[in-house]
Amino acid sequence: MPDYPMLINGELVAGAKQLEVLNPATGVVFATVERADEKMLDAAVAAAAAAQVGWAATSFDVRRAALLKLADFVEANAANIARMLVMEQGKPLPQAEMEVGFACQFIRYFVDQDLEPQLIQDDEQYHVEQRFKPLGVVAAIMPWNFPFMMAIYKLAPALLMGNAVILKPSPTTPVTTLMLAEPLRDLFPAGLVNIIIDQNDLGSALSGHPQVAKVSFTGSTATGRRVMEAAASSLKRLTLELGGNDAAIVLPDADIDKTADRAVSAAFFNAGQVCVAIKRLYVHRSIYEEMCEALAIRVQDIIVGDGLEQGTTMGPVQNAQQYEKLTRYLEVAERDGTIIAGGQRKEGPGYFIEPTLVRDIEDGSPLVDEEQFGPVLPIIAFDEVDDVIARANASQYGLGGSVWTADADVASSLADRLDTGTVWINHHLHFGPHIPFAGAKQSGIGSEFGREGLLEFSQRSVVNRAKN
Repeated sequence: MPDYPMLINGELVAGAKQLEVLNPATGVVFATVERADEKMLDAAVAAAAAAQVGWAATSFDVRRAALLKLADFVEANAANIARMLVMEQGKPLPQAEMEVGFACQFIRYFVDQDLEPQLIQDDEQYHVEQRFKPLGVVAAIMPWNFPFMMAIYKLAPALLMGNAVILKPSPTTPVTTLMLAEPLRDLFPAGLVNIIIDQNDLGSALSGHPQVAKVSFTGSTATGRRVMEAAASSLKRLTLELGGNDAAIVLPDADIDKTADRAVSAAFFNAGQVCVAIKRLYVHRSIYEEMCEALAIRVQDIIVGDGLEQGTTMGPVQNAQQYEKLTRYLEVAERDGTIIAGGQRKEGPGYFIEPTLVRDIEDGSPLVDEEQFGPVLPIIAFDEVDDVIARANASQYGLGGSVWTADADVASSLADRLDTGTVWINHHLHFGPHIPFAGAKQSGIGSEFGREGLLEFSQRSVVNRAKN
């Protein structure tokens, strides 16, 4: 059997085929995993549906206890998981360690939530309350940028609510999810959690499966549309966290140094492969020159390399397809603007793109209008606040955005005018398990994180009793 088997119906199983996993820093295969076919997918869903009935009948305390043991496992094995995360995803080790730590925080946050019925009315005539029931089988489909954390933050609330789960990680980052197979087998009833691996060929079958009650998907907007189409046949519940083209708006009174520090961090974290990374930086013309210089100085200090090498602060792009896409964006940057930092692919093995800043570029360029999802940041000058708000909102996306200014009242007013699910003020990228996260427009449907995210995995049921 290859290095990492799948988990189906409480058993670690071989697949119909195998899949090689590359280290994006070297281009070399470092693991072999099992890969499912549609028959195995059907078996996993059937097992989940059968196990879910008994799990729904257990108490919240039983569910909480099992999830806390999973958190204990992750903490005890954090160092090994983080190293494997670097090898499959590419991010620097400190960022991988952060991701694993966040995964534990998500589990512990959710198990502390109150799942008691919500009282709506209680008077002389009626007692009305809202109760929260499990949906059934949840398909959790993860992308490749934060594969471990996303597996956990979909799994934990779904299980706590009494659902069964099918985990399907990206085929380029399946290893850390599969590292959960043994503890999941040991901690939960057989069939309750299943892990299947595909080569992007089972997504429609899973999303459209008649026994799947909900799909929780994170990925591109284009793929999200296909998930929605597949789910429509049975009107499945959906949570879609999709693409973003986050605009950061820097006003004339912003602190240059602090803004440059935080903007570079928010644009190039995880090599820019973050759905809510800064992807368009609008800077008022009065401070444009100074801000470009400050940003360039900081970007030149980024150390690109293998995430396991000490001192690396930015790793490779995760996969060949994304690498080729970003190579094309570098050509666009040279054509449509002025490159003031980076601009090249790094020679040698691996999918390395230099952190790149592009100034003297305008809306209408693909680099500004599209989601690049990588370490290439356009810096656009603006003159009028009303105009820049209109330009920021012109995107089909509405995941996040930020406003940078010393005036709190102005910032608050502009935040109300941005058509995004999240607006940060004088920072960008801060999130946590307690903070609801949702997209506007074509950046998604539904919420993740917070109590709102937990309840996305429930069927609301109103019980309305007459007292006389």
